[in-house]
Amino acid sequence: MHTIEKLSGVAFLAFPEMKNLLTSELASRFGYGKVVDAATIGGKSFLHDGKAVWYGDLLYCPDFSVELSENENPALPYWARSCMISPFLVHFDSIADAANALKEMQRNWAPYQYQLFRRASLIQEKLPYINLKTRTFPVKIPNSPMGMYTLLDEKTMLASALTNSTLPAGTIQFVEDHENPPSRAYLKIQESLTLYNSYFGVELPKEGDKCFEAGACPGGWTWVLRLLGADVLAVDRAELAPSLMADEHVKFMAHDAFTLKPDEVCKILNCEKLDWLLSDVICYPERLFEWIGMWRESGRAKNIICTIKMQGAIDWPLIDEFAKIQNSKIVHLNYNKHELTIMIKN
Repeated sequence: MHTIEKLSGVAFLAFPEMKNLLTSELASRFGYGKVVDAATIGGKSFLHDGKAVWYGDLLYCPDFSVELSENENPALPYWARSCMISPFLVHFDSIADAANALKEMQRNWAPYQYQLFRRASLIQEKLPYINLKTRTFPVKIPNSPMGMYTLLDEKTMLASALTNSTLPAGTIQFVEDHENPPSRAYLKIQESLTLYNSYFGVELPKEGDKCFEAGACPGGWTWVLRLLGADVLAVDRAELAPSLMADEHVKFMAHDAFTLKPDEVCKILNCEKLDWLLSDVICYPERLFEWIGMWRESGRAKNIICTIKMQGAIDWPLIDEFAKIQNSKIVHLNYNKHELTIMIKN
């Protein structure tokens, strides 16, 4: 037997080692109140005093409200890799009972566990299969709904069929190449392109596509673009890795990428429009915002992916201006650090 207990609020799963960034965003961007740890108040006391409580990396906020609309995405924190938008408790007697409770609601469920790992694995084994392994790039993300659950004790789990991600627990990890890429930054563009395809339905860069990468050194992003067959204009003060400098499909310029005009770039690449405009430049967000605005106004870039590097405290009003850009999506990547990524279908 099992029973379902509906809860108010939302639960946010923080990115690994980024709990402080999530709580800071909730306070600064949403004005959200006091957060405590479950261990300090004894188990499931989060149901009583209205305070937000951590369960591992999962933060349950009983009085956080979300406005759901068919036409707009709800405002949710960027530093949450998955958000349990309609949480509930499942009280169950057995592993099979727990799995049946979830299967009665929908097919796809992914676990987040901070304890009781073996018991969670046994529940997951009784649910329909989903891929929880590391992926080999390129990969496409299914658009099917993905629920999430976590065990609070041996007979209670916190769950939500409705989340804001179709990835298991909001996470995608790639099989890493430790030999060929010039830097680990290649993982960021692999994740960005995978999500871009999921959000906008745009295929990955391909042979013949024209790409301009600002701040390219030592070449992690350019390496991925070349792996996919695209032609790249890579601009930075320092040269790329030797293998990329020798690649006839890579044009390198030692220059300040942000001072190059769209007409100049397109002339160098012999194209009317760029297929991809990309930037992982370390710069102030204000400068990046102006640069993106110049390219959007020119109409000479079809797809844009840029890293918004945070310089000190996050300027949330400026991030809101980025978010207002038409056909844009801002995310924190699994492979981001103290930064966000903006994707724009221009």
